[in-house]
Amino acid sequence: MIEGELDEPERSRHLHGATRHHCDNVPRLMKNLKSTAKLTPVQWAICTVAVIGFAFDTYEILMLPLVLRPAVVELTGFAPGSPAYTSWARSLFYVPAFAAGIFGLLGGYLTDLFGRRRVLTFSILLYGVSAFASGFATSIEMLLVLRCLVFIGVSVEFVAATAWLAELFQDPRQRENVLGYTQACSSFGGVMVGFANLLVVQYAAQLPTIGGFGLTVADPHAAWRYTLMTGLIPAIPLMLIRPFLPESPAWKEKRAAGQLKRPSFGELFAPGLRRTTLVTTLMVALSYGAAFGAIQQIPQIAPGLPEVRQETQNPPPNLAPAATRARAAQIEQRTAASLSSTGEIGGLFGRFLLAILAVRVVSRRKLLHVFQVPGLIVMPLVFAVSTLHLNWLYVGAFLASAVTVGQFSFWGNYLPRVYPLHLRGTGESFAANIGGRLVGTCFAWLALTLAATSDAAYAPRKMALVSAGIGLTVFLLGFIASHWLPEPKQEELPD
Repeated sequence: MIEGELDEPERSRHLHGATRHHCDNVPRLMKNLKSTAKLTPVQWAICTVAVIGFAFDTYEILMLPLVLRPAVVELTGFAPGSPAYTSWARSLFYVPAFAAGIFGLLGGYLTDLFGRRRVLTFSILLYGVSAFASGFATSIEMLLVLRCLVFIGVSVEFVAATAWLAELFQDPRQRENVLGYTQACSSFGGVMVGFANLLVVQYAAQLPTIGGFGLTVADPHAAWRYTLMTGLIPAIPLMLIRPFLPESPAWKEKRAAGQLKRPSFGELFAPGLRRTTLVTTLMVALSYGAAFGAIQQIPQIAPGLPEVRQETQNPPPNLAPAATRARAAQIEQRTAASLSSTGEIGGLFGRFLLAILAVRVVSRRKLLHVFQVPGLIVMPLVFAVSTLHLNWLYVGAFLASAVTVGQFSFWGNYLPRVYPLHLRGTGESFAANIGGRLVGTCFAWLALTLAATSDAAYAPRKMALVSAGIGLTVFLLGFIASHWLPEPKQEELPD
């Protein structure tokens, strides 16, 4: 027989195998080209509720950078940049995140044990009530405890929601679209909290006095208090609607059949999942590091901008000292809220870009590089250069948020595809809470520590330079680590 030629039986087996291979791939290829399944009214309701939930997760978290400075000053009397101020600012950033990392990890475990919908409902109630109560804080310690409860609720809600959505939509393309676009709406939360803060800063004096319940506050019309209290708003519609939505069918069926394995943290480090767990946890931590160590420090940078200083240092004549200080604080808060809103619009752009590319770019590593590679240039330029001019910083806040926040949506799409059903909540929770909340938020502590100075006038500029260094470092480390990121083995969710 001539070399390379097949005898008849072998040729038949070869052709039959090739034909079967191509035929078996037809459904998958067709799904990649177009998803024909249309959303049902119930699925539309699910998506709407998910949008509200994701948006207000961000809303609750991004309150802190806006209220941090005025809250710490009022409740402690310490000057910004001083060691005592820095100590409490670090605590308010990191202690709630630490609590969220520990209890959020437990929440992921409970999500696998008791179901996605039930845990979702209780997590929303927790963060809504705690956010409202924060507006009545009479001490910095009370504010810290309530912020811990808010973060715990948000952390649990995110993990339960992504697992819930991923399992409710079986079609791979439809699932990617739903996860991508509902998470994209997270950034509306940042826009809304910036807008809410602007409104309360402007109309705080006309709002009802904060007090009662035997509590006395130093400034019953403080804008930061009203901003915190608005966190109750999302809990009302979500608590009314979510209990009537369906549980994850895959989880429910396995639970009813007695086939649902008990979740185990140890299984995350079994040979088949160890690399996935370690790499994703590290990379999620670095993604959060860019947000907490750089982007969320922009409100601390704003008071040092030349335009802001000029406006605050040139008050109208014959203005009393107390009124002058109040006017300067209002200008700084207004500028910080405006910059934060611009950054969230950038984050919204990044999330929508991820949603669009998620169904078009096959390789998950290449999809992530769309955000990591530009970030290596954007982060140092934004914080080292654009912080010299207000208009430049608006552009910089948009770009830095786009390349950073887009990665958050990536993890929401990626993690459900690499963990089996009985470990989905636990695995997602480990990466998001241990990596993101526990380790990633340490970069806020690091930024505030490195930027501490006794020179109040230089404090904003020093924070900008520190943020530039942190931003470049975490993006570089994330890009390097991405080369060990496992590619999902299939489009369908693993059982």
